[in-house]
Amino acid sequence: MFTGIIEAVGQLRAIHKKGSDYSVQIDTAALDLSDVKLGDSIATNGVCLTVVRLLDHGFEADVSGETIRRTGFAHYRPNQSVNLEKALTLSTRLGGHLVSGHVDGVAEVVSRKQHGRAIEFWMKAPRELARYIAEKGSVTVDGVSLTVNDVRAEQFLLTIVPHTLEQTSIDSWQAGGKINLEVDLLARYLERLFDPTLRGESSSKGEGLEQLLMKNGFMR
Repeated sequence: MFTGIIEAVGQLRAIHKKGSDYSVQIDTAALDLSDVKLGDSIATNGVCLTVVRLLDHGFEADVSGETIRRTGFAHYRPNQSVNLEKALTLSTRLGGHLVSGHVDGVAEVVSRKQHGRAIEFWMKAPRELARYIAEKGSVTVDGVSLTVNDVRAEQFLLTIVPHTLEQTSIDSWQAGGKINLEVDLLARYLERLFDPTLRGESSSKGEGLEQLLMKNGFMR
């Protein structure tokens, strides 16, 4: 698990195809690896990667074909900047929100506009993920925990303050860019919990979310 608070911006040093999978080498720049051992997890642009080899100033990890298909890794090239975060511990401050490092899909940067000292980005989510994104809710984009400031159909607005621009790779985003997207994990679990068809039941046998809320006095 992660928090979406980026600890360093590194670089994709190399990417090698190995059959249907890939091996990547990440230069971790200022990220402290003194407490990292083989098998530990490091979120790399929001993708949870397992350290298989420690390098001078970096690490090596394997990337599955599924990860390549579902994330922006399909478009990455050497020298690509990547946001890095080590897995949280029980003593870590949860400054962002709970992030699994399991990317749901790829969002597209629709527009970029300066707004005072901040930058506003309109993003477009894949249709099947848009229903999980709510105004003032949380999303993870390229590993960064951010608050959604507006939602219009499949598009959502992010306002990035100067500190976040300085501490992440977001300042390099441009219209048309492909960005890793992880929706709030609670929304996914709630859908699974309350949708009878997703529980393997017919709609006639199970209760939908609306019926369940009405039954327990939350709706009239």
